[in-house]
Amino acid sequence: MAIGDLVRFVPSNGEQARIESIAERAHVLMRADATREKVLAANVDQLAVVFASQPRFSERFVWRALLAADAAGITPLAVLNKTDLADANEARTALDRIAALGYATLAVSCRVEPETARSTLLPRLAGKTTVLVGQSGRGKSTMLNLLVPDANVRTRELSARLNIGKQTTSASRWFWLPGDAGRGALIDTPGFQEFGLAHLPPSTLARAFPDLRPYLGRCRFSDCRHLNEPDCAVSAAVSSGHIEPARYAFYRELIER
Repeated sequence: MAIGDLVRFVPSNGEQARIESIAERAHVLMRADATREKVLAANVDQLAVVFASQPRFSERFVWRALLAADAAGITPLAVLNKTDLADANEARTALDRIAALGYATLAVSCRVEPETARSTLLPRLAGKTTVLVGQSGRGKSTMLNLLVPDANVRTRELSARLNIGKQTTSASRWFWLPGDAGRGALIDTPGFQEFGLAHLPPSTLARAFPDLRPYLGRCRFSDCRHLNEPDCAVSAAVSSGHIEPARYAFYRELIER
């Protein structure tokens, strides 16, 4: 069972209950490496990947998160935080590249311009279940506390009830957004450094690339992997400049892993 699962339960005593059944999942967000798969959240409408110029960000982490969302049928959103930093130009350029691919993007400074950030973020989150992902130190917790003012209090209360202390930092947490946000919800995930996509087969990966999708189905071979096959429409698009070489190199890295 994962956070976001819909269950049927029967109360037993106090705050305890017995789960009788788990409903079929609509969308599941996962990450996986060569040895292990992890379900991050179930029944999610939107993924917001948060990044910032400090600590130095990995553009490929952001790309991987967006691909995982797209492949799972979840709406992807890239959020640049800490726009107030003097060295944010590289991160802004990365955000522009992401927007050029067709992804939804936002740029905020949750610590320095909190009210502007809140008014920018809430309309994108209203009425949706959004999972927050990101590498450690990108301001995801600051963003959560801005959007859900009592998030820290509720987390401490949960830790006390479950008597697991620091272990809660390794688990995803569900928060309802304030009433003016259209009953939306946030799922906060622990910061992690790698977003593995080993669970996605090559055909799914290719379809998850918005810049590759227009050329799929136009190759000579129906099972083309878009690597070294002759008359490959994707390779031709790279040669003609319609697909960025860096993005194609990223695709090859994933396929040849």
